[in-house]
Amino acid sequence: MTVPVRLAPGETARVRFTLAWHFDRVDRQLFGYLTGAGSLRRHYGTRFADARAATAHAAARGDELAAATREFVRTWYEDATLPHWFLERTLAPASTLATSTAHRFQDGRFYAWEGLYCCDGTCTHVWNYAQSAARLFPALERDTRERVDFGLAFHEETGAVDYRGEAARHVAHDGQCGNVLRTYREHLMAPDTAFLTRVWPRVKKATEYLIRADALDGRPPDGVLEGEQYNTLDASWYGEIPWISGLYVAALHAAAAMADEMADAAFAAACRELAARGTKELEARMWNERYGYFEHLVDPAHADAINSNRGCHIDQMYGETYAFQLGLPRVFPGDKARTALANLYRHNFLPDAQSYKDVSGIPGGRIYSTEGEAGTVMCTWPFGGSDTAPGSGEPFAIGYFNEVWTGQEYQFAAHLMHEGLTDEALAVTRAVHDRHRAEKRNPYNEIECSDHYARAMMSHAVYLAATGFDYHGPHGRLGFAPRLRQGRDFAAAFVTAEGWGLYRQRRRGRTLTARAELRYGTLRLTSLAAPARAGARATAEAIGRDGRRRRVAVRGTSDGNGRTAAEFAEEVTLRAGETLEVTYR
Repeated sequence: MTVPVRLAPGETARVRFTLAWHFDRVDRQLFGYLTGAGSLRRHYGTRFADARAATAHAAARGDELAAATREFVRTWYEDATLPHWFLERTLAPASTLATSTAHRFQDGRFYAWEGLYCCDGTCTHVWNYAQSAARLFPALERDTRERVDFGLAFHEETGAVDYRGEAARHVAHDGQCGNVLRTYREHLMAPDTAFLTRVWPRVKKATEYLIRADALDGRPPDGVLEGEQYNTLDASWYGEIPWISGLYVAALHAAAAMADEMADAAFAAACRELAARGTKELEARMWNERYGYFEHLVDPAHADAINSNRGCHIDQMYGETYAFQLGLPRVFPGDKARTALANLYRHNFLPDAQSYKDVSGIPGGRIYSTEGEAGTVMCTWPFGGSDTAPGSGEPFAIGYFNEVWTGQEYQFAAHLMHEGLTDEALAVTRAVHDRHRAEKRNPYNEIECSDHYARAMMSHAVYLAATGFDYHGPHGRLGFAPRLRQGRDFAAAFVTAEGWGLYRQRRRGRTLTARAELRYGTLRLTSLAAPARAGARATAEAIGRDGRRRRVAVRGTSDGNGRTAAEFAEEVTLRAGETLEVTYR
């Protein structure tokens, strides 16, 4: 392809070439089990008639789209004060959304494998970890909750949610808990209450399914699951399992918060009461004072099932990570949670993670790190127990205990960050980053059971923990409590329901100035919170694109979760190029 150009001396010319394609048909045999498989096409076919139309769109809007992309890059990387490697590592797994792990069909349905064409059905127990899509493209996840989990995968009579949609018609208990938690997350990332209002009746039934599973053998529920619990380790576990019951307690708190907003006071109270009991039971029954962490109490009737027994399991407090991210009450008591994290760091974060399988006593395991590379192993056995952990389970699932999964490492790092163990959180995250340096591996491909694995998008949770991001779209509430650079000037990107921008804060003595600079879309605010001292007085100004300032009336302040919130007398709506500045004295 050539374009003739005639230049006089001293002249220059630029010619743009666009590579465009239009293959909007999908492999209907590959996706043959999906609802509507016979007519499936790719979503871009609804926007562009052919490759020529795609090229015309690029020609018409290319400059605008490129400018917005550069602005996001500037906001995320250049204007932020967080370490560049940290920003890169926590965002890189989001590139999975641009691979063949993820698909969008002509009716708008978002569909994904666990990894490239591996393990189908937008699996609830793996995508339960993935945070990037919900925090960067929240409409996709809202649609998936409504269309799939509480749509075609939902059983109205029981509240059960099929964990792989059409591909596997049964419940994964960690995924069932995750459906409730993610629905609350999607509500927080929505502009209004319309989504929650539509799905709430089914979310309530899904929660009731878990409560009935808690009431084993007719006993009243106590906040701990004990029966069969199929989960992301591809097996049914039994007994009292801190990581699954912790997710259950967190889900009860999320259900209570949603019930409050749906004016279902009785259900909210019941969920809170049961969650509080679950926290007490987690401590009383599963905390091992000698080991300094939470252990799995195996059901003697199912001793032949895979179990972690007294092993130190990386996800033992997974529910706490979700609770922190969603602003929910604690799941595990704080003092014991921090002790368990310290012991997890000591036992599982190893300078040579791959070598642990030589001494673990667990057979098998895939190699996701090589000699001399640091990483956090799924389960270690500092007090024995590896001899009984396999039971009569499948060899592939037994080997998981020896493996290093980046999605779990990010979950661990996010919890460390939330609890104030920032050095340890950075060390765990940096180990992942170093293993994926470009001279060693593809830095945008974190592998688990296939390439570009969805669980790795838990990385975004580490970023949220580092910034102390708190957002409630329908309520118009935005807040930050940075874990890094405390006491110094700080800046980081944020994404909300309908826009994104940069948060900045500056301390000068007892005064803290916080700014929400919107760079794309719109942002509706009723309050802005920052880590000012408790009881500080606040004043606020809106700054227009032209730099002009106008006073915003503050009716008062409120304190909580390490933040002081300036509550505005009237709602403030920012548009791209506008800023809200709050000064706390």
